[in-house]
Amino acid sequence: MHTKIEQIKNNKGQSQNAVAVLNDKLRTQHIGGRIMMTRGISSLDKARIHSIIHAIASFTDFNSNNDPYGEHDCAILEVEGISIMWKIDYYDETLDGHSPDASNPNITVRIMTVMLAEEY
Repeated sequence: MHTKIEQIKNNKGQSQNAVAVLNDKLRTQHIGGRIMMTRGISSLDKARIHSIIHAIASFTDFNSNNDPYGEHDCAILEVEGISIMWKIDYYDETLDGHSPDASNPNITVRIMTVMLAEEY
């Protein structure tokens, strides 16, 4: 029989995995949320923006340094000599506050912001 602490840890792990799957879906397929670009990114030419979006979708190097919570929610990349950062945040349905449960897509609005690293 599992102890309460083991159950909590197991639920947290399942929740983190669900969040990572949903974040990967947004990042790689552009499904399940919104993608926003900062002024620095949107001022680049279309070919460079396309390269940046492709690099974000192709990114797989998640590790304990850049993904300590296992949610696949943020990374810094070098794309064509430009240091960029992407970050996924979880909002409630009104966009007024944080989602009460980021693992539940029915009550969470995911927003991936793509920015120049210097804009963070």
